[in-house]
Amino acid sequence: MTAIHDGIGCLRWRQHATVNIMRVTTRNPRGDKPVNKSLLIAAGLYAALLIAFWFAAIYFDMPRRIHGHLPSSFTAFALLLAPYWFFGFGLADVLRKSLGRPLVRVLLPGVLVIPYLIFSIARGEFRWEYAGVLFSIPVFTAGLFAFLPPSGERHSAAKFSWQDLVALSMFFLPVEFGLLGRTFPYSGLAAMPKLLLVDAALYSYLVVRKLEGVGYDFRPRVRDFGVGVRECALYAPVAMILGVALHFLKPHAGWPTAPRALGALLITFFFVAVPEELFFRGLLQNLLQGRLGRQLSLLIASVLFGLSHFNKPLPFNWRYVLLGSIAGVFYGRAWRDRHRVLASATTHTLVDVLWSLWFR
Repeated sequence: MTAIHDGIGCLRWRQHATVNIMRVTTRNPRGDKPVNKSLLIAAGLYAALLIAFWFAAIYFDMPRRIHGHLPSSFTAFALLLAPYWFFGFGLADVLRKSLGRPLVRVLLPGVLVIPYLIFSIARGEFRWEYAGVLFSIPVFTAGLFAFLPPSGERHSAAKFSWQDLVALSMFFLPVEFGLLGRTFPYSGLAAMPKLLLVDAALYSYLVVRKLEGVGYDFRPRVRDFGVGVRECALYAPVAMILGVALHFLKPHAGWPTAPRALGALLITFFFVAVPEELFFRGLLQNLLQGRLGRQLSLLIASVLFGLSHFNKPLPFNWRYVLLGSIAGVFYGRAWRDRHRVLASATTHTLVDVLWSLWFR
């Protein structure tokens, strides 16, 4: 800091001051403390979160639903939740600084197969082909960006490329069509393969591709919740009027129990809102915005978000697609306000919870 103040005080020695500032910025060990502090806080919150999920598993009778083996199943879940959680507290910055060799960067996400090994071997249900797929997807997408990076982005905003089309398809299609459902084939575990793909997407885009503006950050800001609530309030009257008119929404009275309401908030936020907002806003809309601009990218991401609900249920739920596309506009507006997934995930969570508790 002394060098900085001396440089500012002696304007005639600008070059000398610039050199000193660069030395302080690059060599001062304090530069890593904010990240380390964030990760320490994240570790404490992660432990509390696991306790909450453990009691939720007991409350929702998960041991019976998965036919026993709760300790190994919960361990697998905890391992998949860890990258998902810690990437929201600056883990990507640490990994980018620590992983120097390209081959190490590419192979590291292969460890995401370990939760499946723990889960399946304990139950005597291990399948080589499933392990191969769960290992290959994270490694392939990391390798795609490491060895075939999108060109022409070094001095400009990231733009949607054919590499993104391939990677996003590999993260989206297995979830949309349930292609990995047999890897964790029990009621209540449908989110496990989704978590693995979220982890792989975060690693590929934040660590390897180094995409900026994603806004995947669990360190809250008051504005995140303010914007999230605002967009929910703007969307709610549109959804209620149109949803009732189309016979999609069926209002019903009554107050849910506290455990049910808290469970709905927790599950919706972590397993629905954040993964979908990461994909459709933090990645897709973000990349399209660099190529097509703010308005068109918002529209395309919203329509694709709506279309992702076409099979709920089959053959084609056009009402859900329409309302989902309109909702996507408000989710996209929330994300675009400050490029914060937490803002759009707040809107998404509130909309889904209100729907599930009072309109489904």
